Amino acid sequence: MAKVTWKPGNMLYPLPVVMVSCADLNGNDNILTIAWTGTTCSNPPMLSISVRPERYSYHMIEETGEFVVNLTTRALAHATDFCGVRSGRDTDKWKEMHLTREAADSVKVPMIKESPVNIECRVVEKKNLGSHVIYQAEVVSVHVDDVYMDENQKFHLEEAEPIVYSHGTYFSLGEELGTFGYSVKKKR
Repeated sequence: MAKVTWKPGNMLYPLPVVMVSCADLNGNDNILTIAWTGTTCSNPPMLSISVRPERYSYHMIEETGEFVVNLTTRALAHATDFCGVRSGRDTDKWKEMHLTREAADSVKVPMIKESPVNIECRVVEKKNLGSHVIYQAEVVSVHVDDVYMDENQKFHLEEAEPIVYSHGTYFSLGEELGTFGYSVKKKR
């Protein structure tokens, strides 16, 4: 097996694919799909999203410094793609995709009710990196759908069938291979 060398590019796949809801100071809101997102810190809890300045939602995040990351699932795959390829300048994505606005606790941005996890965020830092602006944001509140909670209050996101994005294609996640630390766990 031989390796083929490509020009430098982003090949860090698969990635979580999320729908980010945002709003401007006039109350206009939108949803954009982002695959360039990730955890950046656990204390305080922070995450990042990268947005092209040409995107319709960019000015909304700039104005308010707030957004909600809404995790996606197999059931939301079509809406996830639609919200990434249609512009909010021309389309009411909430209406077209039959998504429900739900009030957030800490930010003035609607959450997507159909999402199993909603992460309310406030921007603490932004950096223009070229084609994208990266927003570092503090997580100010997290909401999880109780339908995925068991009797011990453990959350089972896998039951929601989360999806990922890899080099232009959406995938559902497969079988569990192990839990954190399983490679060093003592056998009984």
